[in-house]
Amino acid sequence: MTATLPHVGRARRWPMVGDPIYEGSRIPKRVPTIVDVPAALRETDDVLQVNFGPNHPSTHGVLRLIVDLDGEKVVGLSAVIGYLHTGFEKNMEQKTWWKAITYPERIDYVGYQNNELVFVLAIEKLLELEVPEKATWMRMLMCELNRIHSHLVFLGTSALELGAISMFWYCFRERETILDLFELVAGQRMHTRYFQAGGLAEDIPAGFYPEARSFVERMPHALDDYLTLLDRNKIWLERTQGVGLLSADDAIALGQSGPVLRASGVDWDLRRDDPYLAYDQVDFRVPVYNGGDVYDRYRVRMDEMAESTQIVRQCIDRLERMEGEPWIADDRKVVLPPREELHTSMESLIHHFKIVTEGYRVPAGEIYVAIESPRGESGCYVVSDGGPRPWRVHFRAPSFAALQATATCAQGSLIADLIAIVGSLDAVMGDTDR
Repeated sequence: MTATLPHVGRARRWPMVGDPIYEGSRIPKRVPTIVDVPAALRETDDVLQVNFGPNHPSTHGVLRLIVDLDGEKVVGLSAVIGYLHTGFEKNMEQKTWWKAITYPERIDYVGYQNNELVFVLAIEKLLELEVPEKATWMRMLMCELNRIHSHLVFLGTSALELGAISMFWYCFRERETILDLFELVAGQRMHTRYFQAGGLAEDIPAGFYPEARSFVERMPHALDDYLTLLDRNKIWLERTQGVGLLSADDAIALGQSGPVLRASGVDWDLRRDDPYLAYDQVDFRVPVYNGGDVYDRYRVRMDEMAESTQIVRQCIDRLERMEGEPWIADDRKVVLPPREELHTSMESLIHHFKIVTEGYRVPAGEIYVAIESPRGESGCYVVSDGGPRPWRVHFRAPSFAALQATATCAQGSLIADLIAIVGSLDAVMGDTDR
């Protein structure tokens, strides 16, 4: 069963399905990520250069946009990154495989469960470690809750930046419920370290299923509230429809994925097209729109929240029938022994001590694993030399790719539209400046 939001199929102003968004390509010719001011215009001395950031709230204070203006029209643009560089990948190469799991969540600090998952999946593939079915389904549930969480942050902050202040509070109301569920499971609201190589850190606690089911029953009504506030709001529609255009060909050429790609008419989702976890065993729809504008990026994420809610519901139904089943692999060389054994078994105590202090060894090899994060294809490339630490770690960050489209989307826009465009790309700067 899949949910259909009220606006699906509604007549819309820009452009109808099948119509070209624009002719040819709008990717800047000299440098794809920089819009150069035409020489003739620059000679008129009418161009004003403005620094957007790196302290503007819509970019979390760490993205600088150098904008050239002719009146209110954007005629030049360059995005400058690096203000949040953290060196996560190099830090991970200095930690054991076991300790490095805490780092990916802090790279994309809004889609943290998905980032943690992709690194854990890479470790498990190199180890050829089989994960219990219960852990697989719980991982999927947590990742879909995290997808909703991420889209709620996008929706609340994007609406706030365009003046719809109430939306921020409504979205964060549901976000708080999701964080409560994470806290119930892992003891932490964010950066849970709940996914471990081999399964989960702890079994699913008593009381989680009723609370999660209560959320999935309430979420569709919350989505209706959001639509009531925004989808017939003339100011919202005029600020988003036909703004920040990106064609399917340009989106592909710029390496886009996730909602940005699907809003440009490209039907691609790794959960369906290259399934991982148990996505091939659940029923969901992949929302695709053809407008390629800020409005359609919003619509894709709204529909995805409805679909994720249905996936969570199916996960709960499946997990409730797995009570008492194992939630982590029984491999004492990789997995921490049960806590109760530490008081009675010297062998368990030794395994625990060695994993925590020295880590476990991963067979030599390299692998790339990709998943569908809230922002698109999140990939993890790891190389092992057979030791207790990764020799090389590199993440394919969808936020970094999304910012490549800023120059294309912003060409010819007004300065007031620039924040709406940047917000619709939904880049997390920790993901970009990792």
